[in-house]
Formats: sequence, C-alpha cells, structure tokens
Amino acid sequence: MASAPITAERVLDALRSVIDPAKGANVVALGLVSGLSIRDGVVSFAVEVAPQEARDKEPLRVACAAAVGKLAGVTKVNAVLTAATAGRQAPAPRPHAEPVAKADIAGVRTILAVASGKGGVGKSTTAVNIALGLAAEGKKVGLLDADVYGPSIPRMLGLEGRRADAEDKVLLPHEAFGIRAMSMGFLVPGDTPMVWRGPMVTSALQQMLRQVRWGELDVLVIDFPPGTGDAHLTLAQTVPITGAVIVSTPQDIALIDARKGVKMFEKVAVPVLGIVENMSYFLCPHCGERSEIFGHGGAKREAEATGAPFLGEIPLDVRIRETSDAGTPIVHSEPEGPQAQVYRQLARTVWAGLERALASSGGPTISIE
Repeated sequence: MASAPITAERVLDALRSVIDPAKGANVVALGLVSGLSIRDGVVSFAVEVAPQEARDKEPLRVACAAAVGKLAGVTKVNAVLTAATAGRQAPAPRPHAEPVAKADIAGVRTILAVASGKGGVGKSTTAVNIALGLAAEGKKVGLLDADVYGPSIPRMLGLEGRRADAEDKVLLPHEAFGIRAMSMGFLVPGDTPMVWRGPMVTSALQQMLRQVRWGELDVLVIDFPPGTGDAHLTLAQTVPITGAVIVSTPQDIALIDARKGVKMFEKVAVPVLGIVENMSYFLCPHCGERSEIFGHGGAKREAEATGAPFLGEIPLDVRIRETSDAGTPIVHSEPEGPQAQVYRQLARTVWAGLERALASSGGPTISIE
C-alpha cells in the first residue's frame, strides 16, 4: 500500500507534537514555523525565535527536524533556526507547500540578487562594481557577501582581516567607498575552512541579513554563492528580492548554468532583470587589438532564448582584475575610466529595472525599527 503523499498539513501535524518547554505550547500554535516548502521528498522550513533566544533553541530545532523526519515519504529535512525581527511575532503558517512569507528587512527599500550558475565567471567583481556604481549614482547601498564557503568581498573592498563588531546583539556592517558590507569573512579568519552542512549555511545567511544594522538603504545587493543549491532557494523563498541579475561568460558551458539560474529565479517568482556577459572580449593594452578569448555574444543569445533582457558586455581587462585584487575596485579607483563607465551604465540600467519591478509589485513595505 502506497504511503500518503507528503502535504503541508501532514508536516504541520507532525510539528504540532513538538512543544516549546519555555512556553508550554506547540511550535505551530506559537507561530514559530515559517518558509515551509516540500519538493521531491525534501521538507524545508525555519523555526523563528527571538534573537536573544537563538542560542538556547537549538534543541527545539532538532526536535522539529526529528518529528518531520519520521513521516513516511520524507527523504530529507532542512530545518533552520532563524531569529525573528525584534518586536514582531512570527506569522502563523498557512496549510500549503509554498513559503509562508517573505519578511521585509528593516529600512531596506529594494534587494538585488547578483547570481551565476557556476563559479569563476566574475560574479563577485560584478556585484561589487554594480554596488559602487549605484552608490556613485547617489543611492544608499549595502552589500551582503552570501558566499559562506568562499567569501571574497572583504578583499575586494580592502577590508580583509577586519572583524565585525556587535552592539546589543546586532552586527555592525563595515563601510568602504560609501557602501555598507557584511560577509562571513568578517566573522571567521580568512583561512578557516567552513565545513558546514546546508542548514547551518542558511541559518548563518539569515542572521547576516536580519541581525545586521543596515540602516536606511535604497538597495541591498546580495552577492549570491555560485550554483543553485539550498542556500539560493532559502534566500529566494524567505527574502523579498526585488530583482536578480545573472552573470555569465560567453562560452557554452557557462551559459548552460546561467540558464539554470534564470529558471531558478523564475520558479520562485523573482523577476530576472537581465543577463550580463562578463569577460566578453579582451582589448590588448599595448596594440588595442580585440580578442574574443571565450567567444562572444553567447549571453545575448541566451537572453533572447530565455526572454530575459540583455544588460550589456563587460570586457576582460587587466585593470579590473588588478584593482579588485588590490581592494580598490575600478569604479572607485578609476571612476572616469572606460571600464568604470561600463559598470556605471550597468548600475543605471539595473536601478531602472529595480524601480520597474518595485512598481509592478505594488511598492515596498518598509518597517523601521
């Protein structure tokens, strides 16, 4: 006899057996469960608690995961512990398999995801220079380095070796070149390997998003990890992302992964603002000859095939690499140079896309703490 299908109601029934000993009621009745999703036997959800209780509630998370794991047909449980925004009761879950809610980040007007289907395409360099381009246009900008395993933003912003301070159990972002930044690189030494499973990564990302004093921002740029894994899905399901930019290089293998990135954001109803072709061509600094080392135009063709806008070409240029490695990104260090102007134009195009996406969604809901 086939087992009953896994439904949200079955999962919630299992979670009703888990009692929070501090409150004497089950986690569902207390409204602690959010972000419930069910895909191919994998059940994912978050247990939201007050920030000051996070350290003591790990046994509650473990109990929730164990209760759901006993259900027939469940192959894997991703249960993460997240801190609810201060002064806000976590919303009660609704009986379906989609995320319960995408909670706003206090003071943040728009959120831009910069992603790629694979590593090595220059996504982080692009994210940093887009962020600086937006700041140069007069926007208040934050930058979150969501690559927990390989954070590179601290080095690119000249902040390598710095550590994050905290005030009233809230992390304080570092500032560089007019933008506010947070990264796992500010929390652990740079040579420390992050041997973490998926739930630990997603929990850390939620804390770097929601337990950081970002202040008032026009846009928070999230430099996504490469790929399309658990961390990407959790961020897309729990964070109200206004729009996403996909970075690719021209060659076919990168474009296949870029296509996956576009489809991932479409599945979670995040508008794809467009595709950027990075390392599009090389101009010899000595003779000026143009070489298309990785091919050319592939990202534009992919954009046409997927229906996503094509946002432009970024050259393969030694100055972009040198300034990033030196911690002085090109938009800051050579603002009038041709390379910086490419990023400035890209930033203007992206901002226009964010405003269109914001208008089509009915406008922002901003909560000020």
